[in-house]
Amino acid sequence: MDFSFSRDEELFRESIRSFLSKRLSPIWESIDENQLIPIDIIRDLGSQGFFGIPIPEDYGGQGGTFTLAAIAAEEVAYHDPSMATAVYTLLNNAWPYILYLYGKESIRSSILPKVSSGVGFFGIASTEPQGGSDIASLKTSALRDGDYYRVYGEKIYVSGVREALEQLELGGWLLIARTGRIEDKHKGLTCFALIGKRDGRIISNLSYTKLNTIGRHGISTGILTLDGVEIHKDYVIGEENRGFYIAMEGFNLARPLVAAANIGAARWALEEVVKWSRERVLFDKPIASFQGVSFPLAELAVELEAARLLVYKTVWLADRIYIRREPGLKPVDLAFYAAASKMKAVETAYKIFETALKTLGALSYTKESKIHRGFLGILSYLVGAEGAQNIMRYIVARELIGKEYVK
Repeated sequence: MDFSFSRDEELFRESIRSFLSKRLSPIWESIDENQLIPIDIIRDLGSQGFFGIPIPEDYGGQGGTFTLAAIAAEEVAYHDPSMATAVYTLLNNAWPYILYLYGKESIRSSILPKVSSGVGFFGIASTEPQGGSDIASLKTSALRDGDYYRVYGEKIYVSGVREALEQLELGGWLLIARTGRIEDKHKGLTCFALIGKRDGRIISNLSYTKLNTIGRHGISTGILTLDGVEIHKDYVIGEENRGFYIAMEGFNLARPLVAAANIGAARWALEEVVKWSRERVLFDKPIASFQGVSFPLAELAVELEAARLLVYKTVWLADRIYIRREPGLKPVDLAFYAAASKMKAVETAYKIFETALKTLGALSYTKESKIHRGFLGILSYLVGAEGAQNIMRYIVARELIGKEYVK
C-alpha cells in the first residue's frame, strides 16, 4: 500500500503550480469580477497541457492519466478558487475522453486535437428545465431523417455556452437526446457530439441564452435551444439507444475531477483562514489561541485529508479501469467511488468555506475579502452540478445495499 505520488506526478504538479502561480493566481479575482476567462488564458492552459490529459497523443491529447487530470483540476482550483477555470479544465478532460472512447474515428480526429490545444471546447448538455437528475425522462428528441437526426428540445444549466459559441474556434457538447419512445425511459436515449460552432460559425437552428449565476462567474452557464438542429449520423457517440449508459460512464469520470477541484479550492480557503487566525488579534491574543477557532479548523483539516484520499483513490481506480485496463475491472466498478468522492469533497469544501466566512467575520461580507468568491463557486456543486448530492447518496446506497433494494 503506497500513499505517495510517483516522481512523474510530483514533477507534473510542481510544473503546473509554477505556471499557475505566475499566470492564474494574479488575475483570478478579476476573472470572477469581470465574469470572463480571457481567451489567452484558455489557450495558454491548452498549450501547457491542461486539457485532454487522459486522451492518447495520437488524438492530440497528453497521453496521461486520470490521476494527472485530478492533480490539474485540484491545482487550477487552488489558484482560481472561484472555480471558473477549474470547471473549464475538468469539463475538457472528462467529456472529450468519452468522445475518444465511443466516437467514430473521423469525429475524434477532427475534434479532440482542437479541444486539447485550447482552441476548442467539449462539455456536457444533459439537464432540461423539468429536472436534471432524472435523465431517463428527458424530452429532447432526435428524429432520424436519412443520414441526419433533427433535434428538438432545450438544455439548461449548460456550462461553456459563451466560450463554445463566442470565444473559441470550435465548441460543442455531449448531447443526450431521445431516439426511442418516451415509455422506453433510459433505454431510448442516444448520445451525440453536438458541435455548435465550427470554423467560427454557429450552426443553423441552434440558439442560446446566458444565465446570471451567483458564482463562478468566469465560465458562462446558459440555455441551448435546438429547433431542428441537424446532426449527421456519424456524430452519434456509441450506439443508438445506448446513450444513458455512456452518459453515466461520463459522469463517473467527471465527478472525481469535480471532487478534486473542490479539494483544491477548499485547501486554499483553509490556508487563508489559518493565516487570518494567526494574524487577527483579540484580547491581546491571536484568535488561533482560542479553542473555539482552532478546534473547528483542526477538524476540517482532518476532513479535507480524508476527502483528498478518497478522491485520489477514485482516480487511481479510474486509471486501472481505463488507462491500464486491468483484467477483472469494468467501468461500472467506478460508480460507488465516483459518487462518494463528489459527495465527500463537495460537502467538506462547503464546511471549510462556511467556517472561513464565520472566522473572518464582518470582513467576509465585503468584496475586500476573497472568501465569498470561492464559497459561491463551490456552492454550484453542492446544489446540483454534475449530480445533486442526494443523487450521490442514492448511488452509494444502491452500490452498497443492492439495486434490488434501493430503487
